[in-house]
Amino acid sequence: MHTPTTTAEGHQLPTALEPRNPGMALDLDWVSSAQANTSAIERRAKTLPGRRSVKKDHQAAWLCKALSLIDLTTLSGDDSEGRVERLCAKAKQPVRADILEALGMQGLTTGAVCVYHDMIETAVSALKGTGIPVAAVSTGFPAGLSPYHLRIAEIGESVKAGAEEIDIVITRRHVLQGNWQALYDEMKEMREACGDAHVKAILATGELGTLRNVARASLVCMMAGADFIKTSTGKESVNATLPVSLVMIRAIRDYHDRTGYRVGYKPAGGISKAKDSLVYLSLIKDELGDRWLQPDLFRFGASSLLGDIERQLEHHVTGQYSASYRHAMA
Repeated sequence: MHTPTTTAEGHQLPTALEPRNPGMALDLDWVSSAQANTSAIERRAKTLPGRRSVKKDHQAAWLCKALSLIDLTTLSGDDSEGRVERLCAKAKQPVRADILEALGMQGLTTGAVCVYHDMIETAVSALKGTGIPVAAVSTGFPAGLSPYHLRIAEIGESVKAGAEEIDIVITRRHVLQGNWQALYDEMKEMREACGDAHVKAILATGELGTLRNVARASLVCMMAGADFIKTSTGKESVNATLPVSLVMIRAIRDYHDRTGYRVGYKPAGGISKAKDSLVYLSLIKDELGDRWLQPDLFRFGASSLLGDIERQLEHHVTGQYSASYRHAMA
């Protein structure tokens, strides 16, 4: 457990507060008993956007919360040191200082900055002293099909470079073939390779075929010691959805009920509007409770979301909407 870091203004920065999930022996009976009633899940998901409505000051507060939970990300082939440095500057000051002052939220930052391995040192240097962690995608991201020993080695190199969080991708065929032992062994070795760095297991749910597979893969990864389970790489044709989120969140709740350990959740890809973030936050609050509404247990993998949240907060304070091009990420 780590001591919380605070800014000069007294705002707490993202930090790890929970005992890490140590994992457990693979329980195939539990895995095989996991089911997913697709029609019921989809019906529940359809009702979510209309179940909660927050306005005015309450909405601004929730949007500030969402902002603090974003993994600000750049994962492009043309990434450069300058782009990453600008992204880190945005993570440190995600909204205009006068807007944050009007909201009483000076010192608010994003949850983390996520980059490819080659940009870790640049990000670590740019974020030095802020308490904002650097996350790195690893293990042959996004397909996860590079030689296995190289995927494990990549984790070690990223940790050595200063990444405090590692977003790994699982081998999808293990799930599609129901080879839960292979998935468990892979995840366990990746967790061990991370050492003290926290590991987020990306399930690539859009490629797993069924919600039942999503439920079972979630459980196996948690049994193998994942600190977070994450929906997607953001590169699949289908990324984060409410039905998938409901399945994964309930797997997290079930795991906590049985083991006492809290595992984090990260929906990634396809969440670009401020109003969508409010739906996800209300889902987390309803299904898991307030404790999960902290950066050590919940993140948005959605950099474009920040721009819309910034516009909404500016409108709340000034009464006017600014053009979206004024809120570029990097």
